[in-house]
Amino acid sequence: MNINGLDYNTQRERLILPEYGREIQNMVDYCVALPTKEERQRCAATIVATMDRMVPQNRNNANYKQKLWDHLALMSDFKLDIDWPYDISEARSMQTKPEPMKYPTENIRVRHYGRYIFKLFDKLKTMEPGVERDNLVRLTANQMKRDLMLWSHGYTDDEKVADDLARYTDGKIQLDLAHFKFAKVDLRETEKKRKKK
Repeated sequence: MNINGLDYNTQRERLILPEYGREIQNMVDYCVALPTKEERQRCAATIVATMDRMVPQNRNNANYKQKLWDHLALMSDFKLDIDWPYDISEARSMQTKPEPMKYPTENIRVRHYGRYIFKLFDKLKTMEPGVERDNLVRLTANQMKRDLMLWSHGYTDDEKVADDLARYTDGKIQLDLAHFKFAKVDLRETEKKRKKK
């Protein structure tokens, strides 16, 4: 359906910096077309002042004025012939998108423990017996128990934690459940965390 006289944004030229809106872009296009450098200079200063009033909360940021002039340069596609009060050579770098991050693709053997618990297992395999290893065993076992509670809807078994800890550390860590005390876990807090995931 095509109705004469209606102007849709989808039919207009794409905005370079949409946060300033189409009116500012129209002002920039008008400024670029002005015949004399003095007129363009005055017009550019007026546009920057208008942009400044549009986002007053950013005035406390470092290099705020520089950023406004960089935005003006981007919106004019660097065609605005004026005496720039700031160096705009870095303005193009504002438009470059960062490279996408690689998603970690390593295989997690037991999903409810996650990758970091297995890193702790590897560390525990190489540690010498002592206070530091005992503290890491205590922290790891308690985290394993919390993970089991999260993934099994509040059910956990101390024997399972002890067996898994022994299995994944190649038998180097043996929990004596008669003497080892797990930290108390609040089931309501655990349930809240599970629902957030």
